[in-house]
This record gives sequence, C-alpha cells and structure tokens, in this order.
Amino acid sequence: MKKRIGFIRRDRTIISEKVKEAFSSVLPITVIVLILCFTIVPIESGVFLAFILGALLVIVGMGLFTLGADTAMTPIGEYVGTTVMSSKKLWIIAPVCFIVGVLITISEPDLQVLANQLSQTIDNWTLILAVGVGVGVFLVIAFLRIVLKIKLSYLLIGSYIAVFTLSFFVPETFVPLAFDAGGVTTGPMSVPFIIAIGVGVAAMRSDKGAETDGFGLTALCSVGPILAVMILGIIFQPESIVPPKNDPINVPDSRALLSAFGSALPHYMQEVGIALLPIVAFFLVFRFFGQKISKHDFIRILIGVLYTYVGLVLFLLGVNVGFLPVGSYLGAAIGNLDYNWIIIPIGMVIGYFVVAAEPAVHVLTKQVYEITSGSIPKKALRTSLMIGVAVSVGLAMSRIIFNIPIMYFLIPGYLISIVLTFFVPDIFTAIAFDSGGVASGAMTASFLLPLALGVCSSVGGNIATQGFGVVAMVAMTPLITIQILGLVYKLKMAKLKKKELEKSSAEEDIIA
Repeated sequence: MKKRIGFIRRDRTIISEKVKEAFSSVLPITVIVLILCFTIVPIESGVFLAFILGALLVIVGMGLFTLGADTAMTPIGEYVGTTVMSSKKLWIIAPVCFIVGVLITISEPDLQVLANQLSQTIDNWTLILAVGVGVGVFLVIAFLRIVLKIKLSYLLIGSYIAVFTLSFFVPETFVPLAFDAGGVTTGPMSVPFIIAIGVGVAAMRSDKGAETDGFGLTALCSVGPILAVMILGIIFQPESIVPPKNDPINVPDSRALLSAFGSALPHYMQEVGIALLPIVAFFLVFRFFGQKISKHDFIRILIGVLYTYVGLVLFLLGVNVGFLPVGSYLGAAIGNLDYNWIIIPIGMVIGYFVVAAEPAVHVLTKQVYEITSGSIPKKALRTSLMIGVAVSVGLAMSRIIFNIPIMYFLIPGYLISIVLTFFVPDIFTAIAFDSGGVASGAMTASFLLPLALGVCSSVGGNIATQGFGVVAMVAMTPLITIQILGLVYKLKMAKLKKKELEKSSAEEDIIA
C-alpha cells in the first residue's frame, strides 16, 4: 500500500513537470496567436475560445504523452533491444528491428497530424504504413551499419544521392510532402526505441568506435520515409493534393463548444487505440517468450501505456479541433492582406521561439556539451539552432509568397551538409543528422504546417508544391548548424593541442 501511494505521489510530481514542459512549448505560439488576434487578424469569439481550449488540451495531452513515453515506451524499447541483442543472431535481430520500426512509426502523433492533411488525396493508413515500412527498412540498415562498421557519412551520402535522384521521377506534387514525412517520423515514440536498439547493438562491440557508432540510427531512419512517400507518389501519380477544410469552429456558447470537442473524441480514441495496440501486443509477446521482468516493472509499463493513450487522444483532439484550424485560418487571413509579406517575419519569430521551447532541444544541447567537455557551450548551441530554424521558416514562407521551388533550398542545403561531413568529427555528423527531427517537433507539424497551407491557399499557390515543405526546411537546419559547431570544436581542439605541444617543447628547451 505504501509503495502504491509512493508511486501516485511520484507520478503526480512527474506529470506536473511534464505539463510545465509542454506549457513552455505551447505558450510562445499561443502568445503570438493572441497578439495577431488582437491586432491584424481579429477572429470570432467562438473561434478564439475553441483555440484556447484546444491549446489547453494540447498542453495536458503532450505532458501525459511524454510521461507515457518515458515510463512505457523507453522501457519497452530497452527491454526489446536488450532481449534481442543478447541473442547476437542477425537472422533474429534484423526482422525484429523491421517490425519495431513499423509499429512505433504508426503511433507517432506528428505523422498522424501530417496524414490528416492528406486524407482527401490518399488514405491515412496507406501513407502511415508506407512511412512505417520505410523506417523499418532503414532501421535494419542502420543496425547492419553498426555491426559491419560502415562509416555513417558514406551511407548518408549514398542515401541522399538516391533521394535526390528519385525526386526527378516523382510527381512534383509529392516531393515537398516526402521531405516533410522525413521530418515528422522521428519523434517521442520512435526515438526511445531507436536509441535503445543503437545502444544495444553498440554494446555488442567492444572496439573504440562502438560508442560513437551508437549515434546515427535516427538519421538513417529519417531517410526511409522520404523514399517511401516518393515511391507512393510514383504509384499513385496524383496531379494535385487537396488538404481537408480546416475551418475553425465558431460556437455560440460553452455547451456547443463542449459538444464540438465531445463529438470528435470517439474518433481519436479509436484511432489512437488502433495505433498503440500493435506495440502493446508486441511487448506482451516478448514478455512471454523473452527475458522475464518483475511484476512491478510490468505494472509500471502498463500504467505508462495508459498515460500514452490518454495523452495522445487529448493531443490529437486539441490539435485537430481547436489548434490546427486556427493556424490555417490565420495563414489564410494574413495571405489575403495587401502586406502579406509580413508572414515572413512572423514565421521567423514563431520558428525562433518554438525551437527554444522544445524539450528535446535541451536534451540535445546537454548531450553535445558533455561530449565536447564544455568546449561547445549550451547557450551557443541553443542560440544557433534557434537562429537557424528562424531563418529556415522565413525562407519557407518566402518560398510560398514568391513561388520558389523547394529544391532551390533543399539541394544546396543538403549539399553543404554532405560536404561538411568530410571536415567534421564523425560524432558531430551523427548528432547533426539525428537532430533533424528534434527541431521539427510537435508544434511544427500542428501549427507551422497549417499556417503555411493557409497562406498558400490565400495567395493562390499550389498547395502540393508550395504549401508543404515547411517541416522539411526546419528539419534541414540542424544538419548544417550542428556540423558547423563541430568544425568550431575541431579547430578549438587543434589550437589547444598546438599550444600544448609548444608549451611542452619550450619546457624541454629549458631543461636542455
């Protein structure tokens, strides 16, 4: 009984912390929206109330979801990874990696938000399953890379050559969408599993480069969705993409507001249940045939799954009913202004503060700080990411206003990223490509994307070629930013080593 009370108290404390993290992520966008609503884009009071309620649901849902990811998804990933890797049999590990990649991807909230934007063009589950297969295939490739000791930069170069070559055969309408898919798949559901597998595989080796090779799995898993969606484009050959009408609900009173959210609740309960059920079943099968875990840990994981389920339902409900429609509405309203170029600085401000508030960014800065023994300060890394993402969002909005093809940005950006891999320490290349999904978090998919689609529709642009692509632009920024910091670190270390050599040489001369 005392243990149960202790668990409840601890969970309350952790939930409070997670909700605070989610609040810090959602608050900047909420404040910016409020400023816009009271200045250049006034909205109906009913729409405003729906947005506020949606924001509250997003905050609570994101808090519960991240708690569930920590208490259930990460332990399941570590348990499955440890159990599978202990066999040391490739014919067992490779299929399990593929299955895990597929199952965890279909439950990613960002991917579900993106799929909902394409429901009028392609079935949601067709897109989600295709992306899941792409992640599964490249998770196997990432696993084999560590076992066979293949340099990460070689695989990245080959993968992106394949991506850009295939883009010439894909309908133009599907290219920006494909790169967006690569940015939304590596999120809070998949990353714990992928990292656990990477740590487990690296532990199978005892050589010097094993720890470094544990990074980079997320980077390769981001390539799979891009190729998968491009192949879908070749198969379906869509002439255009028509996003669903995300008209904000304008309710006359509080009862109608509650009814609007309540009527949508069963749909998301069913959708999330279908997404999480395969992961739970997979875990139960492993518990039956694999290593045994204590009853206490098993119960904790089941409670974590419940947190994940409730959090994901609330998150998707808040995003799709109250949050996302307002983003689309504001984008359309700003796009209709005579001075619609103002969306460029507004987008940059949103991008700057969204990255600053992302919890995953703080994890990344801490990781780099520890690896470099403090040579790269946390503030420098965080500031460079914030500025980089702000610039990328500004470019994405400029692309919509001035009708600039996305490849004019992606090809130079990825070319610079690939060239930098030859001059930067391997660990920074791995972290840079891993962190592409860090910058493109939940707020990018649930607000920046509908904002861009709204602007595009109001200026008469092509939704497929101009509207989509903002997630891809945001995900590309860290590839350059982190590697430039790695280059700075390398130069610092070389300079420090030179000073030490000069000092030791001077001491030897004195002794002589």
